[in-house]
Amino acid sequence: EPPHTGQLALYLLGLRATCLPASPHRTLVTWLKYYLEEDWTGSRQHGHPLSNYYQYGLGVLALCVHGKRVREEVIQRLLSAQHRGRLGHSDSTVDTEAVVALAFTCLEQRRLVGTGLAAKLRVAAHEASRSMAEAQGPDGVIGNIYSTPWALQVFLATGMCQTESAFSQAMAALLENLEAFSTAATMAQVLPVLHGRSYLDITSMHCQEEPGRGQGQWDWGHHMRGWVSPLLWWLLADTLTPLDIEPPAEVPGNKTVQLVVECPLPWCYELRLYDHSVSVPAAASFLAVLRAAAALEPHDFKFHTQDTSQGPFLTHVLGLEARQEKRNYWQLLTAPNTPLQMGIADYIPQDGETLILRLSEW
Repeated sequence: EPPHTGQLALYLLGLRATCLPASPHRTLVTWLKYYLEEDWTGSRQHGHPLSNYYQYGLGVLALCVHGKRVREEVIQRLLSAQHRGRLGHSDSTVDTEAVVALAFTCLEQRRLVGTGLAAKLRVAAHEASRSMAEAQGPDGVIGNIYSTPWALQVFLATGMCQTESAFSQAMAALLENLEAFSTAATMAQVLPVLHGRSYLDITSMHCQEEPGRGQGQWDWGHHMRGWVSPLLWWLLADTLTPLDIEPPAEVPGNKTVQLVVECPLPWCYELRLYDHSVSVPAAASFLAVLRAAAALEPHDFKFHTQDTSQGPFLTHVLGLEARQEKRNYWQLLTAPNTPLQMGIADYIPQDGETLILRLSEW
């Protein structure tokens, strides 16, 4: 199993954002440094991390936010991947480029690297900003709606929000689609942007114990100045419950959706493995369509999901598993070839729509 680099990195960012005392962090920081080495050593023959560059960059960012130096070889791996265009695939490239650019900017601004390397990191971060601006669609979205907050954080951290026209267009698109950010992890990405901040602002917080307060109570509320710690959402993900949210209105009737499963070479010799119409209630989600297909007679369709902070993640379809070490995933599309910007639990297909599950490489 790949090291949990990204999960530990997010947890450490959350601890720093909530101004908890430093003592519990030290062991976790040591583990994160170990994970970064294991993540790479275990896949050295392939020239990329066992997890992915997104998690690897997130690990470097978390160490930097905690003021910890990172070995130059670790940083050079990210620089090399960016220069060779190996950071990701399609929409996920924006997420990964943004995380890596934030890590580079943090290392340079906190002076945790030498002058020569700092200059390279500054150039690389600005190149990433320009790349994301060029990737912006006519609707203002950069990559997809979930990667857009990451791009905006880079514009803010590098100071390009003042000169980059893509910033205002992306912010307008974000404000129009706030309802899409309904999970703890997606809230953590969008909240700082709505207050004109990035994760790098965590580094400038001053966590001081107030006179007259008990030991272990920390004055973070004042310094946040209305910017609720975005990563607090991540830490509380398992305990957060929505308040005063009206349930979605019931839509009468049914709809029929075409469900298609595609598996191209090199994984399968036959491209289309499944192609059937499925009848579901009118308000049913993509996930409900999958469950209805699995309940049909005969039981030709099977799938499995894994719970994550961003909702259920599709892992198996028709017995075929998407795995990080194989660098593949189940891509969600609508016909003829439009990638979805939502997960299976959030997307509500239209009557007559064709949904495609495609095993794809990243």
